[in-house]
Amino acid sequence: MFQSIERRPPDPILGLSAAYKSDTNPKKVDLGVGVYKDEAGNTPVMTAVKKAEQLLWMTEDSKSYIAQAGPELFIKHTAELVLGAGHAALKDKRVATVLAPGGSGSLRVAAEFVAKNFPGTRIHVSDPTWNNHIPLLGSAGLQLELYPYYDYASHSIKFDQMMDKLKGAGKGDLVLLHGCCHNPCGADLNREMWKAVADAALAQGFTPFVDLAYQGLGDGLAEDAYGLRLLADTLPEVIVASSFSKNFGLYRERTGAVMVIAGTSAAAEAANSQLLVTAREIYSVPPAHGAYLVAMILDDAALRTEWDAELTEMRNRINGLRAMLVSRLKERGIDRDFSFIANEKGMFSFLGLTPAQVKTLVEKYSIYLVGSSRINVAGVNNANIDYLVDCIIAVL
Repeated sequence: MFQSIERRPPDPILGLSAAYKSDTNPKKVDLGVGVYKDEAGNTPVMTAVKKAEQLLWMTEDSKSYIAQAGPELFIKHTAELVLGAGHAALKDKRVATVLAPGGSGSLRVAAEFVAKNFPGTRIHVSDPTWNNHIPLLGSAGLQLELYPYYDYASHSIKFDQMMDKLKGAGKGDLVLLHGCCHNPCGADLNREMWKAVADAALAQGFTPFVDLAYQGLGDGLAEDAYGLRLLADTLPEVIVASSFSKNFGLYRERTGAVMVIAGTSAAAEAANSQLLVTAREIYSVPPAHGAYLVAMILDDAALRTEWDAELTEMRNRINGLRAMLVSRLKERGIDRDFSFIANEKGMFSFLGLTPAQVKTLVEKYSIYLVGSSRINVAGVNNANIDYLVDCIIAVL
């Protein structure tokens, strides 16, 4: 039976991680895998998370299944974190929220929910986008369309081209939007652009599907949700997939949420029932640990304040690294403008290098990054930045 199985190549990003680990070069730099790193190159457990874990360890009295939708406090605080406490959709009970296994699980549940209830649905996805969006959404049965987004030459958003393409999106279509900290380019829609997208959705009837994976790592928790909240204020229906991997550091705990904002409370109840059926068919019951931690931290004033301070420190460090990298390159008199890196948000940016230059960085200098020249800015630190700058200059 298994003799005919075709061997598939490893994931390009995860393959980079394996190559980095086996590299013996003491100067090696990992800018590939998209996890937050501190100055020492570690992905730490947040102090607020540690405290919540200790409290959970002391109070948890069962490992039985949890409610299929997730803990009530998790559902409540997730919706309020995303939409803002007191949002009209929450007051009107027009929001269905379900715990899912990470951001990827949230995306998949939403995609399966739509494909099952509305077969043949098209989803318009930015070019470029996170490399797992297309297989996650496409294999669920959604019909994929790409819209222009990023200009590699000018390092800016092709907004006019994007909106021209989205003129073909209408009632029954989904449009996938990165809520903030666009992965992989770091170039985010500004407020005027979000307004234009909201107006187009209202006029044409398409439904925004917002992937909110990095809330709090761009400009702030509320600031990073501006576009999504504007859509929720303007439109009767929005789908959201959120993740707590990055802003709580719960990567391995697989904690996320899928949210459907509907036009009426009755429609939200129906959507909730369908989301639960969809989840049941995929993984039955969600993992509990991360959801309990998120709920405990957001529900406790002291823990929430500590978590917010830690998240702010992470955000400031990333933004500071962006500015420092641009400054160091400029100080070296390099004949190229890298200022766009300082203007982008989140963990990712393209360096604008060719595949051949990236290959040289990896093979000759042990600077590990994706072939598109996307880097994880959080992988830069004071110990490696000068070496990184020297190597970039060398390949240019």
